[in-house]
Order: sequence, then C-alpha cells, then structure tokens
Amino acid sequence: MAMLVKKPVKYFMVNAFSESAFKGNPAVVCFLDGKNETDDSWLQSLASEFNIPLTCFVIPITASNPLDPPHFLLRWFTPILEVDLCAHATLASAHTLFSNGLVGSDEVEFVTHSGILTAKRVSKTLKFYDYEEKESFLIELDFPVIPTCEYNSSDISMFSKALNGATIVDVQGTKNAKIISQAFNGAAKATSTDKIIVVLPSWESVTELQPRMDDISKCPGKLIIVTAAAPKGSVYDFCSRVFAPKLGVDEVKNSSLHAFSFSLGKSMNQKSLLVLGTLFLQDSVCGSAHCALAHYWSLKMNKCDFVAYAASHRSGRLKVHYDQEKQRVLLTGKAVTVMRGSILV
Repeated sequence: MAMLVKKPVKYFMVNAFSESAFKGNPAVVCFLDGKNETDDSWLQSLASEFNIPLTCFVIPITASNPLDPPHFLLRWFTPILEVDLCAHATLASAHTLFSNGLVGSDEVEFVTHSGILTAKRVSKTLKFYDYEEKESFLIELDFPVIPTCEYNSSDISMFSKALNGATIVDVQGTKNAKIISQAFNGAAKATSTDKIIVVLPSWESVTELQPRMDDISKCPGKLIIVTAAAPKGSVYDFCSRVFAPKLGVDEVKNSSLHAFSFSLGKSMNQKSLLVLGTLFLQDSVCGSAHCALAHYWSLKMNKCDFVAYAASHRSGRLKVHYDQEKQRVLLTGKAVTVMRGSILV
C-alpha cells in the first residue's frame, strides 16, 4: 500500500455546533478521490498530526441513480484511533460540501461504519436560538438513537469520586456498545465502549464541575456524559459535558496543556492548572452523545423535542428531535469554517 499522497489534499477546519468562530467543536475535513493513494496508517498519521478531536476523510461515491442525493464515504479519526460514529465531524463535512458549492443538492448521504447518515441543509427562515437565520444556514443530521438502560449501582461511588464528590441523581448505561473500530497499531480495543450518562441535580452542578481526570479514566465506559435539566424559564431543556480520555481526547489536549503551562512557568498555581486541565480534557460538543441524551430526557420529560447546551469552555448549541417510531435522532446546528489549506505529503 502506498504511504505517500501524490496529489495535494484539500482540507477545511470547521467549528461545528456553533454560530461563531472559536466556539463549538473543531474538526478537520479532508477530501480524497481516486487519485489520492492512501492507506489507513496514513489517515491515522494525518489525524495525529492535526491533533484535534476529530479529523475526517470524505470520498465521493458515484451514485447508480442520478436522482439520488450525492453519496460520500466518511471516516472519522481521533489522534489515536478510528471511531464508528461522530456527529460534529459529520456536521462539519456537510457544512463544507454545502458552503463551498461542492454539491448541487440540499441533502447528502454519508456511508459510514454506523450505516448511511443523512445531512440536510435547513431553510434559512427557521428560527433557532431565539433569532432568525439570514446569511447562513442550519444543517440537520439523521442519526440512530442510542437507547439508555439501567446501570449497575455499585459503580456510583466510583463516578462520584471521579466527579470530585458531586451529588449524583442517576446513572444510565447505553445498549449499543460499538464505538471503537481499531487502534492505530491495528489491535482491537477489548475494553467496554459504552457511553455512560451521569445525571447531576442542577445546571450549575454541571457547569461548575471540576472532575478528577485521572479517576475519569478509571471509570467504566469510553464516554462519560454529565448532564442536568435546565432551570425553569431557560431557553434550553438540558445541558451536558462529555469527558472521553479513553478516545484520545485527553491526548489531543495534553500536548497543548503542557506547552501552555510550561510557557507560563511558575505563574500558575496547582488549582489554576487543575481548572485549565479540565478545560482541555473534555469533548467540546459531542453530537453523538445527544443520541443517548435524547432517549434519556424523552423518558424523563415526556417530550421529543429539545434545545440542548454543551457546557464546555468552547460551548455549543443544538436542536434535538427524537423520532420514537423510526428510532432516529435529528440533530440540528450550525458550523463555521475557520481555516482551509492543502496537505502536501
């Protein structure tokens, strides 16, 4: 297999689930075609080089029926491994296709490890976040629901310790465990891949949380989703924060954290470094987590439509609809392109 790319590869860096730059969740979208000879190790090496939460690769597929929506193969990589589902990078890919005129349709379909995922450009007149879209557009993603289930209560003390003694209202697991496909070295990951939802008593308990990241890494599950209902009168229904050190999110940010803290020398005390570390060691806006949160909060609130807030330091907002009949979750949000360039190696 070839290790070098003979033709420059175009890439775009996009902030997903945000209406402004430097917010939301960043993803790099790379476009490949039949002239780009790559193998999986090159894809993984490039994702490691970008060193952000997700780098994805988009490859056009010739449709058998010209009336069908444009089809693309889509793969997602963290800096250390490939994953089977990522909403924010899918949103970033659709945004790049739509905003650069790369498709002549308001709908695209992505062929992924999690099946066919659909992205639609939503009407500019849709009201969202208490304002009307005029110059940009929203994108609606069609994803599979991730059902939640009762979790073993014996582990609650472990989660409480990892969340720095926070009061826990509920802990839920998820029924589908397939998230990780392969590690960089080709070895299958043998540990559990469940998303774990930990419910706290209030919005403030989520936003002010300072978790112990070393203990988060020891908890079961690959993603720890911390959530709470919004207070009465809020424009949101619930908030969440997602911690995923086992997926490589900590390694993405640790290099930046170490460089930043080193540059500050001794001017930062231990508490400041703890807060800074928490900011760097979480997923900014995890769209796929909302495929589980939609199921959980629909049971608790007896409704299927939500406006959700990601309470990370970058923050993010998205509209969530749970289709109970089809067992699908529609995630609607915005994205902003902040960078574009070419890969030369």
